[in-house]
Amino acid sequence: MERHVLAALLLAVGLAAAGWFTGRGFLEARSADRYVTVKGVAEREVQADLALWPMQFVIADDDLERAQERMAGAGARVQAFLQRNGFESGEVELQDLSVTDTRANRYGGVPAPFRYVVSTTLMVRTVDPDRLFTASQRVGELIDEGVVLSSDGPWAGGPTYLFNGLNDLKPTMIAEATASAREAAEQFARDSDSELGPIRRANQGLFVVLPRDQAPGVQEQRQRAKVIRVVTTVEYLLDD
Repeated sequence: MERHVLAALLLAVGLAAAGWFTGRGFLEARSADRYVTVKGVAEREVQADLALWPMQFVIADDDLERAQERMAGAGARVQAFLQRNGFESGEVELQDLSVTDTRANRYGGVPAPFRYVVSTTLMVRTVDPDRLFTASQRVGELIDEGVVLSSDGPWAGGPTYLFNGLNDLKPTMIAEATASAREAAEQFARDSDSELGPIRRANQGLFVVLPRDQAPGVQEQRQRAKVIRVVTTVEYLLDD
């Protein structure tokens, strides 16, 4: 009889202990589930530090020798234009030169107005984007001299402005975005009568380069002024 009573007591104690640990486990699990997800944003306006201007011009003629002579003359006028605007020879590179015989088209079709089309591209590369921008506003001088820049191809649209100093900004901007996220989490904790706990999970996010003037059709690479943005996502635990 005593053995049956002792066994019953041990069973009861075991069940009670199991219940306490199970309940405690659920409590801890529920506490771990109490968190808030916030986003922090950091932005910085910057100026382009590199500019590229592919100047493509095309000459069409029925005589190849004459087309080449006209191309040489056009190239000399473009080079003189760039020199007048302060560009040195090391900033200008002949990137492409091609000659097309339109009558060599095996598939027929409508004959081209001229037999030969000579195309060349001078690439201007400078770490002084403002100087290049000023020169690009004077392109009418080339038109007055009989040189018309082509508007076809992937480089159409004028100069391209780039920013290469992103790595120097990353540490500071990440710190700013993280501080912004924590500020939002602290406000949420106050509003919910909670205490802000440690970080549960964090995601830095990607840095993006945007045009400063974000209007429809505005391309970032066409603007000298840009906006660097990073968004961090942080989960904070909440304590009662």
